Amino acid sequence: MGERWQHLIDDLMRVDGWTTAAQLADRLGVTTRTVRSWVATANAAGEPAVIRSGPDGYRVDLAALAARSERPADPRDRPGGRQALLIRRLVDAEDGVDLFETAADLHVSESTLEGDLSRVRARLDGTGLALDRHGPILRLAGPEAARRRVLGELFREESARGRVALDALRRRFPALPGFRDALIAGLDDAGYAPNEYAIDDVLLHLAIAVDRVTRDRSLDERHVHEPDADADADADADADADADADATVPGRGAGDDPIDALLDALVSDLLGVRLPAADLAHLSRLTRTRAATRRVDTGDPLVSPRAALVRGIVRRAASEYLVDLTDDEFIDRLALHVDNLAARSADRAFSRNPLTAQIKSAYPLIYELAVYVASELMRTDGIRVNDDEIAYLAMHLGAHLDRRRAADEVSIAIDAPAYHDLRDTLAARVAETAGDGVSVTLAASTDVSAADLVVAVVPPAVPVPRLVLVAPLPTTEDLERVRAEVVSLRRARRTARLAARLADTIEPGFFVRGMRGLDREDVIRMLGERLIEGGAVDRAYVDGAVERERMSSTAFADHLAVPHAMTMSARRTAIAIAVDDVAIDWAGTPVHVVALIAFADSGRAEFQEVFDQFVEAFAERENVLRLVRGATDHAGLVAELARLMEPAA
Repeated sequence: MGERWQHLIDDLMRVDGWTTAAQLADRLGVTTRTVRSWVATANAAGEPAVIRSGPDGYRVDLAALAARSERPADPRDRPGGRQALLIRRLVDAEDGVDLFETAADLHVSESTLEGDLSRVRARLDGTGLALDRHGPILRLAGPEAARRRVLGELFREESARGRVALDALRRRFPALPGFRDALIAGLDDAGYAPNEYAIDDVLLHLAIAVDRVTRDRSLDERHVHEPDADADADADADADADADADATVPGRGAGDDPIDALLDALVSDLLGVRLPAADLAHLSRLTRTRAATRRVDTGDPLVSPRAALVRGIVRRAASEYLVDLTDDEFIDRLALHVDNLAARSADRAFSRNPLTAQIKSAYPLIYELAVYVASELMRTDGIRVNDDEIAYLAMHLGAHLDRRRAADEVSIAIDAPAYHDLRDTLAARVAETAGDGVSVTLAASTDVSAADLVVAVVPPAVPVPRLVLVAPLPTTEDLERVRAEVVSLRRARRTARLAARLADTIEPGFFVRGMRGLDREDVIRMLGERLIEGGAVDRAYVDGAVERERMSSTAFADHLAVPHAMTMSARRTAIAIAVDDVAIDWAGTPVHVVALIAFADSGRAEFQEVFDQFVEAFAERENVLRLVRGATDHAGLVAELARLMEPAA
């Protein structure tokens, strides 16, 4: 999915309903003319048309998209498809392919194919493969491991972004779904916790291995530990690809780990192939380091060699962020995960996580904890990670904390005439639906005004700020409206508290209008200079914010970035904010608002609430756009923040 117009489809698929061209242009950082052009290109790329248009804008036709994806794409449709087909043919053809025959087969001119070959050469740069040409005969030179890496990359690009498309694998290997289920069950029986988010990637490697072995293309023993198709592009070029990281993985040996035998049996029984030793060892290692972690509840005396290291890091994280992480079983489980993470880092091969963006936006503080842990792993043990691996760390931390947002107490008054036990039943069902942090009382229509929310069968005699009318026997829809109103009330309160705090924290000199022409580090340093001039931070704090940004993007939601350092070392708590009606690129995310947050050690407890509330409030697109439109200067900023307080009034 390398075409830019497919970003449009990705964006539309995240929205339930119609989206105007202006909204799409704003989100994607392009003009409305470009949006219309991309829509036309997307619909012209195949039948049926996948984007519907109407008076309310655009939306994806999911049925048409599914129908189009079921048909194999014609490689003649686009240069990228021809390049992928050329590479696949070159990988499979040990004797090479003929340029003239290939051009005729693809129904393109020889000059067109020559242009494709130049792009193929560029694509192969750095993969360990090279394109050799002798007259019209083209061959690939390079090891089998490199060929498999390239095949994996091609497959991912032709699949849903960042995830393996199991439907495509099923067409080639009908037994693969059953293999997946059997592998998960076998790992569980063997005392491993399967990672179903990453196991599909292991299945991709398996499918490629089985296909190559059936073509008599086995791995060479010395390439078993080479980095695979997920190799981190930012890793040092001189890293030792053959480094043996097995010592970091408990139970590596085939004699004391059942994964080798499990894979051998499943591949033989379900796929009808007997893998050579090198291929089996490679797949076993991938499974062990990506899709399976030894459980700590098996009764075995399983101790990670990094347990003490992880315990120290967790202790520092708990102190820095004021959270409770004291639990030996959690630390043991996290340490075993870090063992596998260290092996992936040594191989420069990271597991993909389809929930990374969701975790960053929904649980910003948990993600920050994970960034802190990742930075300490790098500092103390040299373990490098990417955003997806940080998200997996966040999942471990979040599962332990069982994070629940602090529930503001909400009072609900039930205004319903007494009739047998109907009123009591209504109150009980409302209380059950509203959940924790809600007090439900029965009230007469004359004393309901003090309640935060009134749930009434008939309209109250006096005006009330928040009212939900329901039937005496409430329907599911009635109760859902009550729940939604409670959620809305709490969100409005949090937004109002945040707006009031920001109005006091963002001084006139800390506001900047305009970021065009700057990259993310430029913006951080620009805002940092404002904070330095205001006496809130020193240059070391700004450098720390830049360093934190390099670890993982602080764009926690579309349109918003919240850079900050990982230490509470500011002289005083302050926020510098920059806005622009034209989005800038923030590590792939279009951003209109950047807030550099600086907290002093005395504001450590405040950090948690402000950070979460900031991301939550400005994750709502309309809040961001309203701020961008209205905050032309500091006075406009304060006015827009005041408007954010209005829903709670």
